[in-house]
Amino acid sequence: MPVITCIDDLKQLYRRRTPRMFYDYAESGSYTEGTFRANSDDFQRIKLRQKVAVDMTGRTTESTMIGEKVAMPVALAPVGMTGMQSADGEIKAALAAKKFGVPYTLSTMSICSIEDVAEATRHPFWFQLYVMRDEEFVENIIERAKRANCSALVLTLDLQILGQRHKDLKNGLSAPPKLTIPVMLDLATKWRWGIEMLQTKRRSFGNIVGHAKGVGDTRSLMSWTAEQFDPKLDWDKIARIRDLWGGKLILKGINDPDDARRAADFGADAIVVSNHGGRQLDGALSSIRMLPEVVSAVGDQIEIHLDSGIRSGQDVLKALAMGAHGTMIGRSYIYGLGAMGEAGVTKALEVIRKELDITMALCGERDVKELGRQNLLIPKDFLDSYV
Repeated sequence: MPVITCIDDLKQLYRRRTPRMFYDYAESGSYTEGTFRANSDDFQRIKLRQKVAVDMTGRTTESTMIGEKVAMPVALAPVGMTGMQSADGEIKAALAAKKFGVPYTLSTMSICSIEDVAEATRHPFWFQLYVMRDEEFVENIIERAKRANCSALVLTLDLQILGQRHKDLKNGLSAPPKLTIPVMLDLATKWRWGIEMLQTKRRSFGNIVGHAKGVGDTRSLMSWTAEQFDPKLDWDKIARIRDLWGGKLILKGINDPDDARRAADFGADAIVVSNHGGRQLDGALSSIRMLPEVVSAVGDQIEIHLDSGIRSGQDVLKALAMGAHGTMIGRSYIYGLGAMGEAGVTKALEVIRKELDITMALCGERDVKELGRQNLLIPKDFLDSYV
């Protein structure tokens, strides 16, 4: 086993051990992938202020996210088909998050169902909802999340229409994978993945198959999914979902100050500044570029989280110092999951916390909650509004 010191080490292992279509599913964006690349690249443009001759003892990365205590202000973001990255992947990731002390968010498009994760973890987790045209399905899945004792509903707003991702179309992405000749040749080199997948019964979308009308197998699932994302989702429907849920609500996919103001006035518990990891609107500004405008618009009214592009503890620090209360990681933990299963998710979290802790110390801070603009050198164009 190689020595793992950074998230990129996990990514290299992940690439070697995971079937190509699922690697490409995670490691890609829509159209030109410009926003996908900018999400990470723009973090590197923000520089850190070094401070010396300060007491660096007694440091803490502990904080809260929507009132929940966390070992560091990082939640595992919802990622579709996590159970195709590693057998029973959602369960593995949720267990790692529970043991580490950070929130786990289960996707609507997960392989393991809400009930699977609840039974395995016996611990509250967050549930992410895609709003479908089938209102009965939406009502039922919200009730299922309640019964599973989910502690927050993460409502994704930026996938009313699915962005085009060239690699997924060319690879014929599906769960389970269709056994074409190119896929079988690839799987022949991923024997570890194949052996684990043969040992689980969970190989399709557990939240949907058997729960949505007319969806009893993979063929019916694919046609149902292609038609179901609701393009009519608006604030009236969001209000109805809020009332059905009745608990803590996080609105994910906010990447504009006007939308942030509307979310704050709406009474959500938190928003996630996010462009869906560059997988939806290609050409949008990176999440970290939009964060200052969102913070300026609503920073004193609502809790702000950020995702898209975080690959290190330094990235977490930069987001927090620019005004985010918490962050979400997706690809960073998926690399670990595909590389080493549950242990890989734990390793990803350990790497990020260590980087956050050491960088915080070298910036002269001992408490993650005290990070602020004083710790950064921010490019001027990050703080200027586009006209």
